[in-house]
Amino acid sequence: MPELPEMENYKVQLSQHILDLPITSVSVNREKSINVEAEAFSSELLNRQVVFVERRGKHLLFHLDNGRRLLLHLMLGGLLYLGSSEDRPERTIQIEITFGPDLVLYFMGLRLGYLHILSAKEAEEVLAHLGPEPLGRRMNEERFISLLQNRRSSLKTALVNQDIIAGIGNCYADEIAFAAGLRPSAKLQNFDAADFLRLYHAMCEVLVKATEAGGYMEMPVIKGDTLTGGSNDICEVYDRGGETCSRCGDKIVKTEMGGRKVFYSPGCQHDR
Repeated sequence: MPELPEMENYKVQLSQHILDLPITSVSVNREKSINVEAEAFSSELLNRQVVFVERRGKHLLFHLDNGRRLLLHLMLGGLLYLGSSEDRPERTIQIEITFGPDLVLYFMGLRLGYLHILSAKEAEEVLAHLGPEPLGRRMNEERFISLLQNRRSSLKTALVNQDIIAGIGNCYADEIAFAAGLRPSAKLQNFDAADFLRLYHAMCEVLVKATEAGGYMEMPVIKGDTLTGGSNDICEVYDRGGETCSRCGDKIVKTEMGGRKVFYSPGCQHDR
């Protein structure tokens, strides 16, 4: 599932190409991916313009010139591609939105994901449960510690809880735990102030590096895109079960916790 770095990459790249262009056509191939009838959805979008693209946690918000919002959550398997019919990927496409004469934004793999048309108030209500942004201006050491220190939970369970902090999922929770030298299964109630501080700085470091590297999604956002997917090469533990840890030389373990895949290095990640 795309996480903060992947959605931030989508936000930045789409913002460079689609803003202020009129929406000239809309095609809906799967009505379950939207929240109104296909005809009404298309009617709402035709001749409108996207004036701003915002990321909130794992969501994208497309701000329209009439004040309405398109709220996107890709969920598991969702992908975006911006291009033409000639270079579009060979994937099942649920929604197509054309900007200008021939620039098409393809929404693919929305088996669980969705694209909903909402008022600004409705969008705000849908996202109201989300915790703060991990790299936001209002996040700092003190606030991070206050969010986690009184919880009786494992480290990974807390990091992927969108109601606590928005935008972190399976991949970066494991990478953050590795950077902090803590096991994903470590219990927050056993942490001291130094553990939380180390975890906070690990979170910032991992998410910034992954975002700068374009996230882990392998499919380009647009033709000629050489940024997307770069963080695959810098992941230390995620999806590297059985490989050698770059820090301690131990074998990286793949296991499960609460139905989620977990990757860690037993030689240099500890309970606290």
